Amino acid sequence: MNKMLRKLMTLAAPSVAALMLFAAVASAHVTVAPAESSTGAWETYTLKVPSEKDIATVQVDLRIPEGAEFKQYEATPGWNVTIDGNKVSWTATGEGIQAGQFQRFYFTAKNPDAAGDIAWNAYQHYADGSLVQWSGEEGSETPHSVTSIVQSSGNGDSHSHGSADMDDSMSMDEHKAIVEDLDKSSGTSPLLYIALGISLLSFLLAAISLLRGRKE
Repeated sequence: MNKMLRKLMTLAAPSVAALMLFAAVASAHVTVAPAESSTGAWETYTLKVPSEKDIATVQVDLRIPEGAEFKQYEATPGWNVTIDGNKVSWTATGEGIQAGQFQRFYFTAKNPDAAGDIAWNAYQHYADGSLVQWSGEEGSETPHSVTSIVQSSGNGDSHSHGSADMDDSMSMDEHKAIVEDLDKSSGTSPLLYIALGISLLSFLLAAISLLRGRKE
């Protein structure tokens, strides 16, 4: 029995390793949250940037989608912000985002007046000069984030998801609300479910083969 258990554990090890690899890849994207907001709202968005290489991320460029209007940003220690048309850049003044770390940047944008999806193209610069373009379609290796803009039920301008008024700074409670929104709306990548299914199927097939071999 112990011998069979050891064999099953040996068979399971590659599947577990593959699952962990797929999970790490699936969760290492640059994202913008929330995934849903309303038309015309002044939304406080969260740009989350993980450093997935062994070197630091030193700059992130974000393109504001057509129809949306960039309004303001929260200052982040260790980072300078420049705005050039629809391009907003966060540039590190220190070491940047180290390997195994991530950084959140907060900004407010006015959503389009028409319902529909808006895509956030982001460009991640590393200290060695390499660039990762998060501008692909969903399902690609480097997808951009998409926010679904739904028709607002209210009248006039509205503020959504912890958005701060133009004259007020963001409080810690609003920060916590944004982080909670990010965790709820970011969800789990379909790639993770696919990897889990493949790994479990491989393990089951290997276990069945082992058991059949013992019976024969």
